[in-house]
Amino acid sequence: MARGKLRIYLGAAPGVGKTYAMLSEAHRRVERGTDCVVAVVEHHHRPRTEAMMHGLEQIRRRELAYRGTVLTEMDVDAVLGRHPQVALVDELAHTNVPGSRNTKRWQDVEDLLDAGIDVVSTVNIQHLESLGDVVESITGIRQKETVPDEMVRKADQIELVDMSPQALRRRMAHGNVYQPDKVDAALSNYFRPGNLTALRELALLWVADRVDEYLRQYRTEHQVSAIWGSRERIVVGLTGGPEGRTLIRRAARLAEKGAGGEVLAVYIARSDGPTSASLKELAAQRTLVEDLGGTFHHVMGDDIPVSLLEFARGVNATQIVLGVSRRRGRQYVFGSRVGAAVAQNSGPDIDIHLITHDEAAKGRGLPATPRARLGRARTVWGWLIGVVGPALLALLLTHVPADLGLANNVLLFLSLTVASALLGGRWPALASAAVGSAFLNYYFTPPVHAWAIADPRNIVAIVVFFAVAASVASVVDLAARRTEQAARLRAESEILSFLASSVLRGETSLEALLERVRETFGMESVALLERENDVAPWTCAGRVGAAQLVERPENADVDMPVGDHMALALSGRVLPASDRRLLAAFAAQAAVVLERRRLQCEAEQARALAEGNRIRTALLAAVSHDLRTPLAGIKASVSSLRSDDVVWSEEDQAELLSAIEDGADRLDHLIGNLLDMSRLQTGTLTPLIREVDLDEVVPMALVGLSDPESAVFLDIPETLPMVAVDKGLLERSVANVIENAVKYSPDGEPVAVTASVHADRVEVRVVDRGSGVPDEAKSRIFEPFQRHGDAPRGDGVGLGLAVARGFAEAMGGTLNAEDTPGGGLTMVLTLPAAPGQATADADRPPAATRA
Repeated sequence: MARGKLRIYLGAAPGVGKTYAMLSEAHRRVERGTDCVVAVVEHHHRPRTEAMMHGLEQIRRRELAYRGTVLTEMDVDAVLGRHPQVALVDELAHTNVPGSRNTKRWQDVEDLLDAGIDVVSTVNIQHLESLGDVVESITGIRQKETVPDEMVRKADQIELVDMSPQALRRRMAHGNVYQPDKVDAALSNYFRPGNLTALRELALLWVADRVDEYLRQYRTEHQVSAIWGSRERIVVGLTGGPEGRTLIRRAARLAEKGAGGEVLAVYIARSDGPTSASLKELAAQRTLVEDLGGTFHHVMGDDIPVSLLEFARGVNATQIVLGVSRRRGRQYVFGSRVGAAVAQNSGPDIDIHLITHDEAAKGRGLPATPRARLGRARTVWGWLIGVVGPALLALLLTHVPADLGLANNVLLFLSLTVASALLGGRWPALASAAVGSAFLNYYFTPPVHAWAIADPRNIVAIVVFFAVAASVASVVDLAARRTEQAARLRAESEILSFLASSVLRGETSLEALLERVRETFGMESVALLERENDVAPWTCAGRVGAAQLVERPENADVDMPVGDHMALALSGRVLPASDRRLLAAFAAQAAVVLERRRLQCEAEQARALAEGNRIRTALLAAVSHDLRTPLAGIKASVSSLRSDDVVWSEEDQAELLSAIEDGADRLDHLIGNLLDMSRLQTGTLTPLIREVDLDEVVPMALVGLSDPESAVFLDIPETLPMVAVDKGLLERSVANVIENAVKYSPDGEPVAVTASVHADRVEVRVVDRGSGVPDEAKSRIFEPFQRHGDAPRGDGVGLGLAVARGFAEAMGGTLNAEDTPGGGLTMVLTLPAAPGQATADADRPPAATRA
């Protein structure tokens, strides 16, 4: 049975219309005769969404009893039994009630697809697993309900449901998304214009990347080499000269004019000797292009125009930016023929921009390096001078009336041999020596016009002539080969210099280094393989490229060992032996990068241990200082009671006993915080997660207050869902937060403690009207042994909030500080709701509640 197809409506935020668009598609399919059913749709009592469900067949949901409450979920077995052509499944990231067929709804969708049922679903960008950290940095809220990116990526169709932030906020203000009593809080928190704009950009970029990925895959599968200008990609050709910065800035301005423009700067290291590249200037240009949002690429290529165009077509570039040559009388940036060749061979699909600059026609700063290989034109001229030249010279000398003598004739023919050697190399020079020897023998050595030589001295002269000609040819050829080797070494040194500069720049990404290897050698894929010993299987430490991963180095087209248990495996083509030395340097650097990454992990662990030692040192200091005050009070009271010199009245005895009790309570509280912090730092804290009611735990946290009824105002609704927490840790965390709020709240102003539910999270807000905390100090107050402002030394060691946050995070929650409107500080304790207990919209982000 063929697997079903998945179509996903992706939105940037709740309320943009994903479910409405999905139901609209269902109506269109039903009108066309498609068997389409509603497997599960969460309308959240939105009138327009509910109206769209009329006329569609709905599969009855499965009812599940959980903690005394009957909840409903999609009945996967019923959908499979009905087996429609298309099933609508809303909220792909939803977590199912315990007892369901699968834990997550996306797993239910997998079952439907495996059964051959097409599925249309919805999901918001904040629920993608890989974007959790990004969304949290934008909104300050960590999404617990996520769906794997791979599940969304492999969808057959992804459609973005887009809406501007202003339009979405107007829709919310009209009550089309949330209930009226929650609109104000939502608009002032999660649905702020900045949050919505950032999420919208994130969704647009994610979809654009997926489209770009599909396009590359299609072009590869169908072997499309033509440029498709769906996105402006501008390639900047660099020579290492000072004009490169001007070209990069001009390309960046061109990219800004196009939709999704991208700048790719490329420097091609020529194996036959790059001419005037400045490594310092190239490093500066690399920094510039990266600062402007582009990328820098360094590739090797003997034919500069071909390499440049291959790179441009490989990245589907639409424009190439070149600069006017710095050479006097030259036309293009790469020399006399490169720019012209690029313009001639680019075709109609790539635009060529020739940019003027201040360095044009001023000459290059460094002398040109000789070409390593003799060009075709030079070789032809060498053969013409070596073969045709002696014939013309012999014809000329035979028609000259004066006899120049054999010695002078030998020198003239030798000059032609030297010229052919300088132009064409060894073989044209040898041919010139042979032809010249024949003409000298036939026309200028007695007897003339005969191949015999009468005088032995003439034989010596001709032999010496041939030997000198052969020696000159050999010397010239050796010089050319040495020049070629030096030029190649220079090209390798430039690449190695960039490799070293990446180390100095602190680039530690193994994938980036492997991508540089792939680009430099023109490979399809590159992987770094390693194993623990000689008999252990190979594992992949990192890879780039689209080709299938090789399991062993021997299976790759090129393998470069790195030590005994590591190898760099390249797939795509076989490299010549001359490139393996450069590849060895890359392989060694890859091993260094991998080792550095592991050392960084070990350094992080060592840093954590050092932090633990610092905490333990601080604990000892706190014990030695802050325990003395209550102990001194207890000792003084006990000593007074035991004194026989003074007769204490009942009131005095009661006061002394009360002082002893207060000191003991302070000691108990202080030692409790110290032990709790020690458990947090050593990682020995193991929460016992149970489902509890907040209205049972929060009042217990007020027991330690002297006058809880006047100091705290509680607003904990009984309708709140249960939370999955450790009851003891929650009580200690709430008690520490409330105690801190009461301490800094002004007299007569009670601390407000409220609670509300948002999606799968429950928020407890502790609001005081004190002096508040500056933004730069909000994170610092949660650090151990920190007291804000002018708190007296005897008020504790500054562990209360640190312990409270540590307990909250240990239970899967968060504790953060916010400003109280009108002045003061609000502590927001976010806790996970028990599975299946949340009553709010599962797709709805947390919003502020009244304080």
